[in-house]
Amino acid sequence: MALAPRAVVVYRRTELDELLATHGTRGQAAFFLRSRGRDIDDVQSRHDAVQRARTRVDAAIPVDWRRGLVERTDLSRFVFGDEDVIVVVGQDGLVANVAKYLEGQPVLGINAEPDRNPGVLVNHRADEVEKVLGHPHALHRVTHCTMVEAELDDGQMLRALNEIYIGHPSHQSARYRIEFGAGAERQSSSGVLVGTGTGGTGWCRSVWLERGSRLALPARPDPDLCWFVREAWPSPATGTGLTEGLLIDGEELGIVAESDLVVFGDGIESDALTMSWGQRVRVRRAPVALRLVD
Repeated sequence: MALAPRAVVVYRRTELDELLATHGTRGQAAFFLRSRGRDIDDVQSRHDAVQRARTRVDAAIPVDWRRGLVERTDLSRFVFGDEDVIVVVGQDGLVANVAKYLEGQPVLGINAEPDRNPGVLVNHRADEVEKVLGHPHALHRVTHCTMVEAELDDGQMLRALNEIYIGHPSHQSARYRIEFGAGAERQSSSGVLVGTGTGGTGWCRSVWLERGSRLALPARPDPDLCWFVREAWPSPATGTGLTEGLLIDGEELGIVAESDLVVFGDGIESDALTMSWGQRVRVRRAPVALRLVD
């Protein structure tokens, strides 16, 4: 007998939740904010908007479905099932946070604060959840968003929706050998970014704009990846000849560590792979994509 679908609601603690966890009471949190020229009423109104959205989502889940609830910081420990439908309530970045742990399950993004969030990935209102979940065929109308994958030579693997970063775990220069196509070069830099079309609107785009790059950034549905070396340093031992490019038709970017390095995706440094001297990481398009419900 097939299991009933499970709606897994993914959320993030609000600023008010974090203030109360730190200061204990609303009064103390209000005093803390006043001392910095802020009003707790604004924080409260944003918290209330998120809570209203979550309440609306909970009410819209079909009664015969199973339910799950996971906070952002617990995503790496949560076990997702093949039959799950992921309902993300919050900001666009929360969709990226959960995407790396999925294997093709449909994701329904709910914009809890449409006056503050662009809604690129959280592209539904809370009052639309019932008609989507109530009509299973609607969950098959999806946009496939390309993801990026990094695999170490010991088999460890990490995926991301926006970008993967390879660099030093602190603010020191990262030293490594970069390999792209037939070219290779020893470098010392602030790290390497490999991004998707979705990530092409964020960190990668910032680097692209700052250097005035003529590289054509991929769009969100595109299968290609873009990559940038941040602040490569020229020296007698290191070069700046390989600092940007596109990964097309299954191409890979190789990095061989010549210092301690970390690899993390979508800004989640707490869930990172570590590389020691001589280890290699290969970065490429992931075999699975985020299935974002339209």
